[in-house]
Amino acid sequence: MKPKILFFDIETAPNVVYAWGLFDQNISIDQIVAHGHVLCVAWKWQGGKTEYIRISRNEKKALSKIHQLLDEADFVVHYNGTKFDVPTLHREFVLNGLPPPSPVKEIDLLKTVRRKFKFTSNKLDYVCQRLGLGNKVHHKGMKLWSDCMADDSAAWRVMEKYNKQDVNLLEKLYVRLLPWIPNHPNVTAYTPASTGCPRCGSTKYQSRGVYRSATLTYNRYQCNSCKGWFKEVASLKVNKPTHTGV
Repeated sequence: MKPKILFFDIETAPNVVYAWGLFDQNISIDQIVAHGHVLCVAWKWQGGKTEYIRISRNEKKALSKIHQLLDEADFVVHYNGTKFDVPTLHREFVLNGLPPPSPVKEIDLLKTVRRKFKFTSNKLDYVCQRLGLGNKVHHKGMKLWSDCMADDSAAWRVMEKYNKQDVNLLEKLYVRLLPWIPNHPNVTAYTPASTGCPRCGSTKYQSRGVYRSATLTYNRYQCNSCKGWFKEVASLKVNKPTHTGV
């Protein structure tokens, strides 16, 4: 049995406010005409079909569907979801009287891109294009969002394609970055044998020397499938220091 990995992305409506100018504005809360909310969510289970749902303001039924998906997932994969997608969904849940979804392990690919690489831009579209994985759906910019908020059917069709494509790119990027992801959840914890590559679960790996921490030594391996590195949980011996510092 493999872990259930959920890829998802949300699109949101902006706050609508009264303002007297375009620059250096300090918008107070009493200038808000309409609060932002989740417009739609696209998702897919690893290796599965990409799905999509529109969400009207305070639509508890649709939000309950997303809540259920998070409940079912062992891992969720997103791009900047730690700061945006997840807390935004949590806000919608609490506003609509839904309880917290069950705890789930999060894999934010933006964190990996920032930590491991020096791309000119860390935007999903740019990184995926540089890696030859495809690109986002092109659109009219802010007008797409305003047209969707005005319930324009043609705009909603573009939004669905845009939202779904982001999730498709997300899964492709996850596969490419898998051996680079730091602190990836251990997938072998979900298999009966509990052995193999902790990132992808493959039992095809090769011994590649040892890993030494400050005090312990471990056997080190590299996966033949995803190419990720890992070490045994149990150490071989204690590295006794030859001298002590002053």
